[in-house]
Amino acid sequence: MTRVKGGSVAKNRRRKVLKQAKGYFGSKHRLFKTAQEQTFHSGEYAYRDRKANKRNFRKLWITRINAACYENDISYSRFINGLSKANIDINRKMLSEIAIDNPKYFTKLVIIAKDILNGKTVKNDDVKSEVKTTTATKKAEIKEEKLDLNNLTVAELKKQAKEKNITGYTTMKKAELIAALK
Repeated sequence: MTRVKGGSVAKNRRRKVLKQAKGYFGSKHRLFKTAQEQTFHSGEYAYRDRKANKRNFRKLWITRINAACYENDISYSRFINGLSKANIDINRKMLSEIAIDNPKYFTKLVIIAKDILNGKTVKNDDVKSEVKTTTATKKAEIKEEKLDLNNLTVAELKKQAKEKNITGYTTMKKAELIAALK
């Protein structure tokens, strides 16, 4: 039987592994065998850490909420319990953002939670309308910031042109996009 060499297929396969191992220390980026072992391990680490990342962020959000709660003289667990009894469904990520960006609104949420825990009733419609108005004002603030079209990138300008149904925006240059958006 004649010998069959791998040829370009094997060479390409090895090159692909070495390309993935670029930047590794020592022989792990030079030699195929060690590079392949390291890329397998790296894949396992990446998979594991994508899961761990979710846990880490949840811990961070809870820590931020806890700090904001203690500034308002309530514990984290009592605050979350009060919100759940008031039927206010805000996830921890949003609560932490509110605690950082809008402490006055967070204080209102704390007052609602305290009132519910003390036996007072709070209308859910008032809370929902307050949430809608704060989000609407935040969106308005963002739009005001973006009004200065010269500071936007071409991609952002094209996105706005697409939203406003301006034809031929894909081939326009930045100056033309700004003129069309005004």
